[in-house]
Amino acid sequence: MSVFRRLYRGETRINFIGSRKRWYFASLVLIAICLFSFIFRGFNYGVEFAGGTQFQVPVTGTSISTNDVDHAFGKAGTKPADVPQEVGSGSTRQIIVKTETLTSNEQKALTANVQQQLGLKQDISVTSVSSSWGHDITVKAVQGLIVFLIVVSIYISLRFQWRMAVGGILALLHDLIVTAGVYSIIGFEVTPSTIVGLLTILGFSLYDTVVVYDKVRENAKNILAGSRMTFGEAANLAVNQTLMRSINTSLIALLPVAGLLFVGVGVLGVGTIEDLALILFVGLATGAYSSLFLATPIVVDLTEREPEYKALTKRVVAKRSADARRAAEAELVGAEPVARKRAASGPAPAPRPGARPQRRRK
Repeated sequence: MSVFRRLYRGETRINFIGSRKRWYFASLVLIAICLFSFIFRGFNYGVEFAGGTQFQVPVTGTSISTNDVDHAFGKAGTKPADVPQEVGSGSTRQIIVKTETLTSNEQKALTANVQQQLGLKQDISVTSVSSSWGHDITVKAVQGLIVFLIVVSIYISLRFQWRMAVGGILALLHDLIVTAGVYSIIGFEVTPSTIVGLLTILGFSLYDTVVVYDKVRENAKNILAGSRMTFGEAANLAVNQTLMRSINTSLIALLPVAGLLFVGVGVLGVGTIEDLALILFVGLATGAYSSLFLATPIVVDLTEREPEYKALTKRVVAKRSADARRAAEAELVGAEPVARKRAASGPAPAPRPGARPQRRRK
């Protein structure tokens, strides 16, 4: 319980800054894995980005499976572009089938054929999307991301310092790459909801980082005027002081998203929300990680390269060495009178043979 008590009070002494090379290495490994996935695996683009025709086959109250639907489309002369996906449950149970772009007449003929094969009473819904629509959405998302990063950089530079802006932006880019990499590895479809979720996690990651930065600034105020602690020690203290707040914030954000992902998608089978749920879950987790293990250590590395902070580190080390030397000398000086007194009194007399030890009187 003492560990949780110290954690709650912000009194932990975890060496986040001293172990920053380990965090850098772990992050580089994650980024390398994600980049390899981008190159060799790519993304599973939805119909909104790849273009094509999407069929929503209502199978409520039937025993029709995805294999049955796939076989029906193939027998009708149009092979699905991807494996049919079952979404929803109960009265909302549907099977989604995606094909290449079809004309209006081809769509009508295909739906009539499939509906007859499967014996469906309800009509099959059809949606056609051009790949240019997804391209336009992607361009607008990238433009919005660039504007967001510029505005955030300016704000952090004015509110704190430019080094903190660099650390915050690098942490954000780390979150984007890792989140997109997990999405690529798992193979979930990239939809407009994915882009919305990707932009949403940036705000959470930035919020957590700014909270830590504010405590760093408070601990490092007028630090150059003294020789009590280095900038790295002040930053490490700030991370420990805000650790419980970061954990609470992350848990509060992750729990409902985890319910959305594991219960909504895994148990209830609501496949239409899996793209948004996954990207939010991974993005929130990486945002909490980067704010503690990347953003602040990067600021420390950039700051302690400055001449004034190098001089501060030397003063702190020299002062601590002098204090340790004085403490050792004081201990030696205090021990000398005791040693002289013991030497002057001589050795203690040896007990006589056969003498009984004296008992103390009560």
